[in-house]
Amino acid sequence: MANDNLTAVLYGIEDMRLEQRPIPSIKDNEVLLEMDCVGICGSDVHYLVDGRIGPFVVEQPMIIGHEASGVVSKLGKNVKNLKVGDRVAIEPGVACRECRFCKEGRYNLCPDMIFCATPPCHGNLTKFYAHAADFCFKLPDHVSMEEGALLEPLSVGVHACRRGNVGIGSEVLILGAGPIGLVTLLTAKAMGASKVVITDLLPQRLAVAKELGADFTYLVEKNVPEVENVRKIHEMLGSEPDKAIDCSGAQATARLALLATKSGGCVVIVGLGSPEVTLPLVNACTREVDIRGVFRYCNDYSAALELVATGRVPGLKKLVTHHFDITETAKAFETSRYALGNAIKVMIHCQKRDKNNSAKF
Repeated sequence: MANDNLTAVLYGIEDMRLEQRPIPSIKDNEVLLEMDCVGICGSDVHYLVDGRIGPFVVEQPMIIGHEASGVVSKLGKNVKNLKVGDRVAIEPGVACRECRFCKEGRYNLCPDMIFCATPPCHGNLTKFYAHAADFCFKLPDHVSMEEGALLEPLSVGVHACRRGNVGIGSEVLILGAGPIGLVTLLTAKAMGASKVVITDLLPQRLAVAKELGADFTYLVEKNVPEVENVRKIHEMLGSEPDKAIDCSGAQATARLALLATKSGGCVVIVGLGSPEVTLPLVNACTREVDIRGVFRYCNDYSAALELVATGRVPGLKKLVTHHFDITETAKAFETSRYALGNAIKVMIHCQKRDKNNSAKF
């Protein structure tokens, strides 16, 4: 096995370093992975820029990265579900499996969750990484390593749509056309939504959303009263959406989601911004609009993989706009942070690109 374990380590605000780390040893129920692709998430950028997200603070050097795929290079002695050479997507959160939330099947709420690149837990932007075998998902030959890494954000979209009970005939309003908004769009259409309208402040993002299958796009302009935005969305859709999924996290989008959703509908909050916001709760309550939160995902990776493997989300590949080698991590983060070249999803390759793909991505 090679001794090269080049690793991206976040030491603090604006302090990302590439350094050699020891190749990790594995426990009996773990596998050692030779990492292939790691996508940059908005949370990774937040940790670089702000050093924290809410209560999670970078207080000691932390390996960054959690949207990832790799190849099994070594098995723990109890591992039965994988073999050396398997290409896998990595679900980055490993729960305790023993608390009441885990036993109820809601392991994303586990208080002892170990989640990649969430302080103080290390991530996986590194050449070799150890992970629980039961949180690795074998990829079919026709699914690329890049798509494997994209299962992480796609699972957020799957979980959001499941929380909102999106199904055949649903009319869905999605607020925010960033990566999570776009995967939520793909998922909603795959789950049978008949109409999807997506909003954003940037016309170039809405153009991508239209290409990915949005039925309608709505450019939110500054200084337009929210009542007018509600009216225009209803007029565009030809009805009131029965589901709204806020993928932005801004107070304005959460308010618009509640006000625009039909009575008896459901609003799902995915994007997280300020810890406290002002919302029209009386309006929502008197119209019995359900408000549901989302925290990551739970039991959704298999469904996300099935969507990709069966071709139900063909537009997923289009989200990857930029590719970098791990030695170019600083440039990759700059590209993602400032959306250079209209970047959507920036992918970092820990091995030579396409080394583990059966066909060009």
